Amino acid sequence: MNDVKWTGGTEHWTSRKVDSDEVRLFLWEKKASPEVPHAGTIFFVHGSSMASQPTFDLSVPGRPFSSAMDWFASQGFDTWTMDNEGYGRSDKHRDINFDISNGADDLAAGSQYILKATGAKSLLLYGISSGALKAALFTERHPERVAKIALDAFVWTGEGSPTLTERKKKLPEFKSKNRRPIDRAFVHSIFQRDHPDTADTATVSAFSDAILTLDDSMPTGTYVDMCSKLPLLDPKRITVPSIILRGEYDGIASMDDLLEFFRLLPNMNKQFSVMKGISHASFQQKNYMMVYQILHSFFTMPEPIYKGQSQ
Repeated sequence: MNDVKWTGGTEHWTSRKVDSDEVRLFLWEKKASPEVPHAGTIFFVHGSSMASQPTFDLSVPGRPFSSAMDWFASQGFDTWTMDNEGYGRSDKHRDINFDISNGADDLAAGSQYILKATGAKSLLLYGISSGALKAALFTERHPERVAKIALDAFVWTGEGSPTLTERKKKLPEFKSKNRRPIDRAFVHSIFQRDHPDTADTATVSAFSDAILTLDDSMPTGTYVDMCSKLPLLDPKRITVPSIILRGEYDGIASMDDLLEFFRLLPNMNKQFSVMKGISHASFQQKNYMMVYQILHSFFTMPEPIYKGQSQ
């Protein structure tokens, strides 16, 4: 396992009380460039099988702006991410499987800290895979803290998902324990299961190094939830401006599943973007700069002046 260093950011810690226990949560911040106008504050939410820094602050030689945090900071955004409980540097001591609802509780604590630290009135929220489920559930609970939400590699009911169909075969195993082992072969499998060649070898290797520097196992809770408890969300309760991003080859959700969720979102300031040549882990794909541009456009789009009868 190679050691991986993350530089140029600031480490933060917050905590939340759970009964008589205190859960410590690690946050990582990279500030907006002072050379461009300030554009907002982004809170990035990681998925089931990797902590926050490998996902959003990855360094790959010869691959400009492999760190999404660096690119968005260069565009004027204050950027934050956090390890959910059970991942990375955050606490792992509780005897639970760290499910999606627990992750949404973490986001409540993390968002409260970020808003206080920055003075921002609300956050631009991005979640990927199970992180999208956590972000959406948090938004249902705390819409006042979210200016806009981006849901990437998202799933609603799970109908028509080849990835979840395969994963359900191991559901009894996932239910039997709180953590599942991971290794380099597992990380590489993420990029092979849907459509080979959407990510380059150097990026996948660097991603593996970064993930395995922090963890050799992952919680089972999000897998159990996604295999046996969907749907976890009511789209009619997500009232903030929203974008759904779907990789062309992503097997986690069918197009019909996502389009029906999108149809039910009540805020008409919403977008649905299909990303060509992308499978599941969009920031680690060959077409990653396209994803950045889509998000940047959504996050910087001005509020509509005329809102019709809903005004």
